[in-house]
Amino acid sequence: MLYDFELAGRRVRLWQRTGESYEHVLMKALGYAMFVGEFPNLEIEQRVGLRYKPDLVARGGEGFALPFAFWGECGQTAVRKTGWLLKHAGVARLILFKIRSSSALVSELRAAIDERYRAPGRLVIISFVSDIVTLARERRIARVPDDWYARTVV
Repeated sequence: MLYDFELAGRRVRLWQRTGESYEHVLMKALGYAMFVGEFPNLEIEQRVGLRYKPDLVARGGEGFALPFAFWGECGQTAVRKTGWLLKHAGVARLILFKIRSSSALVSELRAAIDERYRAPGRLVIISFVSDIVTLARERRIARVPDDWYARTVV
């Protein structure tokens, strides 16, 4: 199914793929709205030539030390995958977008991924409130309000 969004003043069309939940599509849209201002070259579901394909990605560009300035993963993301991205993918900032995330995930990530790969602000969880689907039902989001999510630095 194809969804039309207006995100940060831009029309964005996202496909809901077979087996993909609407919540997953919505998290990609919300993540885009949250970070496109900071990363104007932010793309949704673009292959980057690595083992994994990001839900959201902004390449580092000229003068940037790492290949990817931003990488966003929405929904379920294995701890192993998160660790691999931080160690091997050249990601400056990795954001995990969740709905109703728990503190157990933060503890699990901190235990599994060495601190040297989690420089301050490099790994962040954005946890959307449980009624995010209702809040974003119009699919017109100029800016994601602060009360729609919690931000946790891992």
